[in-house]
Amino acid sequence: QVQLVESGGGLVQAGGSQRLSCVASGNILSINKMGWYRQAPGKQRELVATITSTGSTNYADSLKGRFTISRDNARNTVYLQMNSLKPEDTAVYYCNAFISRFGGTYYPEYWGQGTQVTVSS
Repeated sequence: QVQLVESGGGLVQAGGSQRLSCVASGNILSINKMGWYRQAPGKQRELVATITSTGSTNYADSLKGRFTISRDNARNTVYLQMNSLKPEDTAVYYCNAFISRFGGTYYPEYWGQGTQVTVSS
């Protein structure tokens, strides 16, 4: 089994910062791409950022410059540093990862249960 567990969510004032963490645990051989997505009330889940095992990153255009994704491969952990937060950043933030348990080229996708981030104005 594989689990992704997010932490670091909560209530923050507009203009503030918050750092999310997501740890992958279980029967893991290797992890390919990891990422963060978010879903606001009444909206579809959307990409925040992704990062490959070699550190290449991809961001939603609207979040570039405020959010930074990073990872610690030794700890199977991905982070999301969020700065200059706005009320519209309020959402449930989900961790995502493509994880190999048995080797080869098969990397199924896993999701965490999400962590709520609420930005007050």
